Amino acid sequence: MSHPAALKTARELAAWLVERGLEVFVEAVSDEDFGAPAVPASELKEKSELLVVLGGDGTLIHAATLLEGKPTPILGVNMGSLGFMTEVPLPELYPMLESVLEGDYTVDERMKLDVHLHRGGGPPLVQGQVLNDVVISKGALARIADLEATLDGSLVTLYKADGIIVATPTGSTAYSLSADGPIVYPSLDAVVISPICPHTLTQRPIVVPPDRPIHVELKSDNGEVYLTLDGQSGMALERGDRVEIRRSADRVFLVRNPRLDYFSILRAKLRWGER
Repeated sequence: MSHPAALKTARELAAWLVERGLEVFVEAVSDEDFGAPAVPASELKEKSELLVVLGGDGTLIHAATLLEGKPTPILGVNMGSLGFMTEVPLPELYPMLESVLEGDYTVDERMKLDVHLHRGGGPPLVQGQVLNDVVISKGALARIADLEATLDGSLVTLYKADGIIVATPTGSTAYSLSADGPIVYPSLDAVVISPICPHTLTQRPIVVPPDRPIHVELKSDNGEVYLTLDGQSGMALERGDRVEIRRSADRVFLVRNPRLDYFSILRAKLRWGER
């Protein structure tokens, strides 16, 4: 936590919660004094009944990773630039917390994806989860990549493209949206496959069921190609590497204002209707 405004808000928030008799813990990521015990990230999932995240969607994704599947609700406070998941504006933080303490809130369940990277015949080289998206993309100077996608063993197509994005409904408003992917209502169980700058213009984003495994194999050796999980971690791929993507049994639980619907968020964030 290094953003000055976030540091200031975190101190004030900890004091506000302590005044109301609540036990407060802060992730131990700096030497700052927040007036509350700082605990390692590994302990937060056991000690917390609610996570309050100050930042943008990337910060919330990091917080969801710390929970390791535990169904602790997350309240996202937007201190970033866009923030589809961190929907609470900073001026509304304390009114929203008052509502939460009074039980006046709803919880959205968001789907996650399990990701395994296979190289050769051994165990998975990488195992991870994403809330937003899996991105396979070429490096800055590489040629287009050949990526063969299958769904439940059936060939979808061979993408000749800068890459592909496999996104959850939550991730449909992230990178996939800039690749002309559709906006998917967050409570739907679906997965979006969006090619990035495909050489064949008829290869468009598609929506597929989440209960069928997706496999993407790198068929080319034209330069650098990378696997990136939620924009937070990644590694270089080699020809023949296979990325397996399945719906996860884990979910993320987001605290929502019951008087704020999804389309009002879209209108505000994407400026629909403005001229």
